[in-house]
Amino acid sequence: MPTAVMDRRTFLRASALGGGGLLLALYLKPDASAQRGAVADDLSPDAFVRILPDGSIHIMAKNPEVGQGSKTELPMIIADELDADWSHVHVELADVDAAKYGRQVAGGSTTTPTSWMPMRQVGAGARAMLIAAAASTWNVPASECTTSPGRVVHARSNRSVGYGEIATKAAALTPPDLETLTLKTKDAFRIIGKATPGVDNPLIVTGKPLFSIDFTVPGMLWAVYQKCPVFGGKVVSANLDAIKAMAGIRHAFVVDGTDDLTRLAPGVAIVADSWWLAETARKQLKITWDDGPTASQSSAGFAARATELSGQSPAQWIRQDGDAERALSDAAKVVEASYFYPFLSHAQLEPENAVARFENGRLELWAPSQTPQSGLQAVARTLGIEESAITMHQLRGGGGFGRRLTNDYVVEAAWIAKVLNGTPVKLQWTREDDMGHDFYRPAGFHFFKGGVDARGHALVWRDHFVTFGDGTRPVNSANIGPDEFPAGFVPNYALGQSMMPLGVPTGAMRAPRSNGLAFAIQSFIDELAHAGSRDPLQFRLDMLANPTPEPAASGRGGRGGGANAFNAARMRGVLELVRDRSGWTGTKSAPGRGRGVSCHFSHLGYFAEVADVSVDDDKKLKVHKVWVAADIGSQIINPGNAVNQTQGAVIEGLSHLMNWEITIDGGHAVQTNFHQYEPTRMPQAPAEIDVAFADSTYPPTGLGEPALPPVMAAVCNAIFEACGTRVRSLPLARNGFSWA
Repeated sequence: MPTAVMDRRTFLRASALGGGGLLLALYLKPDASAQRGAVADDLSPDAFVRILPDGSIHIMAKNPEVGQGSKTELPMIIADELDADWSHVHVELADVDAAKYGRQVAGGSTTTPTSWMPMRQVGAGARAMLIAAAASTWNVPASECTTSPGRVVHARSNRSVGYGEIATKAAALTPPDLETLTLKTKDAFRIIGKATPGVDNPLIVTGKPLFSIDFTVPGMLWAVYQKCPVFGGKVVSANLDAIKAMAGIRHAFVVDGTDDLTRLAPGVAIVADSWWLAETARKQLKITWDDGPTASQSSAGFAARATELSGQSPAQWIRQDGDAERALSDAAKVVEASYFYPFLSHAQLEPENAVARFENGRLELWAPSQTPQSGLQAVARTLGIEESAITMHQLRGGGGFGRRLTNDYVVEAAWIAKVLNGTPVKLQWTREDDMGHDFYRPAGFHFFKGGVDARGHALVWRDHFVTFGDGTRPVNSANIGPDEFPAGFVPNYALGQSMMPLGVPTGAMRAPRSNGLAFAIQSFIDELAHAGSRDPLQFRLDMLANPTPEPAASGRGGRGGGANAFNAARMRGVLELVRDRSGWTGTKSAPGRGRGVSCHFSHLGYFAEVADVSVDDDKKLKVHKVWVAADIGSQIINPGNAVNQTQGAVIEGLSHLMNWEITIDGGHAVQTNFHQYEPTRMPQAPAEIDVAFADSTYPPTGLGEPALPPVMAAVCNAIFEACGTRVRSLPLARNGFSWA
């Protein structure tokens, strides 16, 4: 008689349903931002909550985990409303299932604002079912029952029962309508608002296999994928016969690919018994490439063209308030300056990788994608199969910062697996693959003119923004909105835009758009403050106190743009908070020492930052301390992680500031590894990063992105205070600066 083999999913179903317990599934609407949900009748092992008879509570973390902490945060929300004993909670990453889990994304700092209410409802729904089961058992009104961690309590009869003991009976009940549930008040939270270590921390600090790069399946082969160094280049010929003859090589073949670099770029795949054998064979590849038109593009060419365009009128006006040209002629003092920030690579610690198995028309994927649902859809389109034929499992990613929003590596792995048909394969990129085939933070050029009135207040702002696009639409993350501060707060404001064609792929990078815009805008605000002989922090407070009427044609957002619009009072609040925390006086403390301030609104978060720096005669820079003040809503779910995220964002911002730059030459990236793209190291980081969160009555928002943008301008403005040098282009290393 054959032995039955039970995989993990089947085992969970058997143990839970056969052995008793409560499984609660929540089916979310496709737009999870609606913050509504309904309980389904289907009891699935992939439910959000599984309570087993032994009292253990298994909670699914629905969103990808790439170091931002959602794998801990979302279960914390559920567990608190459930009134669970956190020590009895086990957390797992959910598989990809839009119908069940709604939007599964790690990007845009959207996890908290879109999941806050649904996750609370999941926990409260499970708690209500457990109370109802216990009340029925004791024949008492459910209204008389309460809960303590992991137990239902009836105080009048001095009875209590563990969740595990009552879970099976609870599972037989009709789930409640989540919209009718009474949720906890803030003062009743036991888990939410408490610093909680990440659920994976013990595995991380002990070096246990955890990340996607560690994942293997039995019988797996390894693959590498060589693409043209020039973006959009195609294979003309390759020495495939010689490669196939090498020891341990199972297959080598050309992939024609598509012109869409977000899906399947042309290249050569090599499959071997080990990654080392595949990579060794790749070094023997001799490929003739058709480089294509992008080979004519370069960073130097972009800079020259941007300067040329700056002398012309913008191709399109994004916003015009008042009369900027007349105000410039009337201003007491006018400042003109050009600002530049370069292309950047994401440089996440773990290079791209994915495992795929194609068999009998079905595909199984394991990947660390930040947008797994989009990845599944891209794979289905590329392979020409139905989405229902794909099972996608989430794996923890070793960083992301927006790179894993694009699923090109997942599509590559799936394509190779289809060619192998029946054999699982792991595609593993190198650091050179990652840096040479990124979806880069786009470079940007700003040509500013601004002026102040006789009192030193901001009178006029003109920005000719030169970016990349087809002339009508910017490329990914290269746009600027009509309501970008200080729009609406300078009486005469003009924002125009011109575009250059680009064959280099771009994408979102931590705080997309804002990570470059904040440097340029907040630095130029500082220039205007000094031109008006004003304290830079007070200058910003005064700007925020005097909003201008918003023209009907200004576009979205602004002062009348709804709940997510820029709120001047909240920005003033964080500026005042960082002023008080830092002891800001506006006076220079000592020669070679200076403080700078910056603030920025992005991804619904309000941040103000002050940097204390010193600069010696050799341009050796030391950032001594950074103060951060933030308003991200009424509830910090995991304060320990929140502080860590903020401090990490500041340190990453210093990498943007000092060394990071991707130079395009001949249509390809010059920098290939960390020796040419050096991140900030711990001895170079500030000795202290002080983080303070403002009291707020607004709904909770995300944190992964908005702490990063202000730090670059804060440091550059401090450099000006310290030594009189105004930094208008990044990285600092190009301007002769280095770390002390």
